[in-house]
Amino acid sequence: MFAQLRNAGRPGIGAMAVSAVDIALWDLRARLLDRPLYQTLPAFHDRVPVYGSGGFTNYPVDLLVSQLAGWVEQGIPRVKMKTSRHPDEDPARLAAVRGAIGEEPLLFTDANGAYGRKEALWWAWRFRDEFGVTWLEEPVSSEDATGLSLLRAAGPPGLDIAAGEYGFVLADFARLLDAGAVDCLQADVTRCGGITGLLQVAGFAAARQADLSAHCASAVSAHAFCAAERLRHLEYFHDHVRIESMLFAGTLVPVAGALRPDPAAPGLGLELKTADAASHQLHHSTHCSR
Repeated sequence: MFAQLRNAGRPGIGAMAVSAVDIALWDLRARLLDRPLYQTLPAFHDRVPVYGSGGFTNYPVDLLVSQLAGWVEQGIPRVKMKTSRHPDEDPARLAAVRGAIGEEPLLFTDANGAYGRKEALWWAWRFRDEFGVTWLEEPVSSEDATGLSLLRAAGPPGLDIAAGEYGFVLADFARLLDAGAVDCLQADVTRCGGITGLLQVAGFAAARQADLSAHCASAVSAHAFCAAERLRHLEYFHDHVRIESMLFAGTLVPVAGALRPDPAAPGLGLELKTADAASHQLHHSTHCSR
């Protein structure tokens, strides 16, 4: 399928379309075999650790604290919040979250590429020293492999630099690893070529001795990333989880901080809630005015 996109361009929306078709074909194959999808893969795991993710910068502090502390109360020992849109507000937000979740849970942050290089370095040390942050995602743009490498080399020990969610083709991931840009590589199964593409990325990461973290799409990623030997965790993203559970039966709920695919449910184990989805259906007219 990727070969057919050569003239149109493989990265971007084309890669996402290929990913969707590829995931559907793997789901169909597993259903025909009457096996859960992860059992049709070269699986190294039967469950995927998760981290609770949300904490948007437009949340009032009480909602931010409630959401992240709620995940910890559910047994998820890792939580992530967005930062850096309004940097002057971040210290109070981080302090409130750390105070609510306690010292033991891991606290992650995601800057979405908002900083310049030196600004990111200054905040990296402050995040780690003052709030015990252990994961800083995209402190600078994921396109700035040199900047990410700088952060990784000059940032504080114990603070992992992460990027890769915008990787569409294998070369995108190679660029980050070749530059020594990340402590943990990310991949999104809905962008990197579906299950087939993810298997390639996972093998590439293992060959480079790099850990791999799943970006969102938990219903699919819970199966796909069982095949990642160097799996670290999966982003249990608030919005995706909400939409998946709204439209599909068979979605997974974390148990002891991990998602475990149902070994008795064929394919992805999902069934469309047709009646619930109907109100979101888009209609188009084939009538042509003259």
